[in-house]
Amino acid sequence: MPEIRGYATHAAGAELLAYRYEVGELGADEVQVRISHCGICRSDLHLIDNDWQVSKFPFVPGHEIVGTVEAVGKAVQKLQPGERVGVGWQSGSCGNCTWCRSGKENLCPDSQPTCVHRNGGFADAVRVPARFIIPIPEALESENAAPLLCAGITVYTPLRTYGVSPASRVAIVGVGGLGHLALQFARVFGAEVTAFSTSPAKEEEARAMGAHHFCNSRESKGMKALGGSLDLIISTVNADQDWSAFLTTLRPEGVLCLVGAPSRPLQIPGSLLIQAARTVSGSNTGSPLALAEMLDVAARHKVKAQTERFPMGRVNEAVAKVRKGAVRYRAVLAN
Repeated sequence: MPEIRGYATHAAGAELLAYRYEVGELGADEVQVRISHCGICRSDLHLIDNDWQVSKFPFVPGHEIVGTVEAVGKAVQKLQPGERVGVGWQSGSCGNCTWCRSGKENLCPDSQPTCVHRNGGFADAVRVPARFIIPIPEALESENAAPLLCAGITVYTPLRTYGVSPASRVAIVGVGGLGHLALQFARVFGAEVTAFSTSPAKEEEARAMGAHHFCNSRESKGMKALGGSLDLIISTVNADQDWSAFLTTLRPEGVLCLVGAPSRPLQIPGSLLIQAARTVSGSNTGSPLALAEMLDVAARHKVKAQTERFPMGRVNEAVAKVRKGAVRYRAVLAN
């Protein structure tokens, strides 16, 4: 019986060890992808640590996967062996609910993540249903494309959802793994872009990535100067923030959209929402159709993740560096 080799953790928080698992006959609608690159996402760390109480051990993380089609099931028609493809956070949905039928599979109640209760991309191969496999445009380098499959689509989706245009004033909270991509995409959409960060040293990089303006969110003077000026704020950070201060920078009908999950419940005065019809929302990844669109936009407009590459065999070193926040801005494993 064929087998796939990868790296798995056998207990919450434990280091990853070499691991082999057997696979049976390829399903009719499945594709086996030979992995060349896999990004490391913060979600992988949460799953390794079982923070969400959904991990089953031994556990192979990884959901920012780029590789080539190695084999296809008998019902697969649109993918061919040798084709370069990507796999993101989602690898399954019911196919029948309102959300699936309307092309929003990422909102399906039965959505199946790539590496929850199945083996992910810290490996030499992965098996995924064909409809969740996305061709990679030729213009994108595999290493820089891998993080787009989760981090990229996570920040791209709210820009599309809220109709960002050249008339829009958009701000990004956090210049990190998600934020550095959000700045690039917001600039591509033609918006006037502001970067919020607590690290003044990141101002030069933020401007190079697309920000017209930079604001240290710990300085009240800078925050007050932006009062009532922004249409959309995308928060990419997990740390607690002064959410009231951010809301006051929004124009009437402005939106604060969370794509990073704060560690504590948000403390927001209702009056700040009511008086100017402001909204607080969340956004999660995107559908296969949105992923394909995002990759096409990235390829045509030269959006790419800033990466640090690690050989797959140094996965524990890479994970440790991501934990410390010492990677600028995405770690990618390479086979």
